[in-house]
Amino acid sequence: MTHSYFNDNLALRDPLIFKALADEKKRQQGQIELIASENSVSQASLEALGSVITNKTVEGYPGKRFHGGADFADVVEQAAIDRAKALFGCEYVNVQPHSGTQANQAVFFALLQPGDTVLSLDLASGGHLSHGAKPNQSGRWFNIVSYGVHRETGRIDYDNVEALALEHQPKLLICGGSSYPREIDFARMRAIADKVGATYLVDMAHFAGLVAAGVHPSPIPHADFVTCTTTKTLRGSRGGLVMTNREDLFKKLQPAVFPGVQGSAHLATIAGKAVCLGEALSDEFKTYGANVQANARLLAKVLQDRGVRIVSGGTDTHVVLVDVSSKDLTGQQAQDALSAINITSNKNPIPFDSARPSEWKGLRLGSSAGTTRGFGADEFAVIGSLIADIFEAQAADEATRARVIEQSRATVARLCGEFPIYA
Repeated sequence: MTHSYFNDNLALRDPLIFKALADEKKRQQGQIELIASENSVSQASLEALGSVITNKTVEGYPGKRFHGGADFADVVEQAAIDRAKALFGCEYVNVQPHSGTQANQAVFFALLQPGDTVLSLDLASGGHLSHGAKPNQSGRWFNIVSYGVHRETGRIDYDNVEALALEHQPKLLICGGSSYPREIDFARMRAIADKVGATYLVDMAHFAGLVAAGVHPSPIPHADFVTCTTTKTLRGSRGGLVMTNREDLFKKLQPAVFPGVQGSAHLATIAGKAVCLGEALSDEFKTYGANVQANARLLAKVLQDRGVRIVSGGTDTHVVLVDVSSKDLTGQQAQDALSAINITSNKNPIPFDSARPSEWKGLRLGSSAGTTRGFGADEFAVIGSLIADIFEAQAADEATRARVIEQSRATVARLCGEFPIYA
């Protein structure tokens, strides 16, 4: 029995899960991934995530654990910490948060009391659930004041941010989010926070890899806290980081993560974080980051040239936020249309959109996973044309729509075959 337990592979031990995972691998191999929050980790990351360190329980931090046998756990976690410091040029890093949401939750826990006022970007304007959305714990426990973007430009209205800050006197000011495609004026936001004595948090979950690659401004010199995930543009395991240059705030953060908002560390995930942070320190990653940005800008231009409205008129990151109502579609209809040709995407609200997901007019696209796969300018030009073709086909007769779907699926299959993943 013991021999079987330690030696049976997944196919033998659990055929149902084995098949589901095998099918998921085939799906990823055969579809073009344009969901902005997704990417493909390296084989090295997969090995770290599936390693025996998942068996180890630790609480506390390297050198100060509550469990014995943590020698190699300390090696892994300290490597992740040191690599994050080197990559982002910061003094203090906590690598234990299980997600970007819990990284943000830890900052809230370290700084705020229930009922305190937080000023953050509106969800439809590109913010994140964990910044104060009503269904989230942050929206239930704190007084959330939201700022937005200019209706005409789709960019943050900094004068409005300042006016709201002066009126409401927030204890925490947050910028960053999940679908804001433009660079943020970190220095201006710092000045606003200083005017009202607020702590300043930047959530760079989506553009952290671009900061690491040196193609996007870094918030580290300006913010009190910076949070991010290690997936998305960092293309690593799913988890969060919290960074700061302030020792006094770091001393509040450490107990806020553990035991404040979570328990034992997920060491296999931290090992995966260490791997991706090490990979991001390479020159190869710098080239990757530049390509991610260039490919997103090209995708936005191709779509614009075909009459598809791009929110804010373009992008400075990997995110292309599309107003599909410009093609008489809802976000759900656009997502389904792309799914039919094996391109994955997700419906998304756009600024001033309906609160009902079924009525959202937006579609969020991202260039990170495709760039990891090896797609360059030529491939993203083709992808942009495929997207425009299938949008236009939704208004055509059934025979025309079927022909476009067939031709597009063949093109997607060709691109995936030319740029294989996980052979």
